[in-house]
Amino acid sequence: MIRKIYPGNPNPKEIDMVVEILKDGGVIIYPTDTVYGLGCDITKGKAIERVAQIKGLRPDKTNFSFIVYDLSHLADYTKPFDNQIYKLMRRNLPGPFTFILEASNNVPKILKSKKKTVGIRIPDNPIILEIIRVLGNPILTTSVHSGDVILDYTTDPELIHEDMGHLVDLVIDGGFGNNVPSTIVDCTGPEIKIVRQGLGTLEW
Repeated sequence: MIRKIYPGNPNPKEIDMVVEILKDGGVIIYPTDTVYGLGCDITKGKAIERVAQIKGLRPDKTNFSFIVYDLSHLADYTKPFDNQIYKLMRRNLPGPFTFILEASNNVPKILKSKKKTVGIRIPDNPIILEIIRVLGNPILTTSVHSGDVILDYTTDPELIHEDMGHLVDLVIDGGFGNNVPSTIVDCTGPEIKIVRQGLGTLEW
């Protein structure tokens, strides 16, 4: 199933429909401010396993990230961190960044890496943020890869639906996506490091 949702003014009925799918343990493909994402409600373990299977990965062997609605949710899922990091995140979010932080015990074990860290995103995209606000839980996120060897990421939601629609419960058509992933910023060491330069340019 593919459903059009307009980013300028997401229809509340459409948002509610997506939320019900997620609450039922569904897996969706959705727009972000970078590439399209594949994900589910982080409280649904079987859905997380489905996402990992679609990606051809083991849940405990991969570094999944998740999207929160705003920075006020961070305290629920991360250990306390330096005020400098908080200011950096405030300066750059919402935006095309993934911040790696130390995970708290509230993060489902299936999402924790061996380092007990977690990636946090707040994309600058009103569709996915409204879905998360109404859902009340973060959403797992991992990039949708194309089978095309030329393109690392697929940007056309209709082509994504043709390729992956049978694997998920819903593909949200939020318009064309980007083909550059987020910039990954590791905040767990003594120094803040950019470990992958993506779409965003970090404002220090």
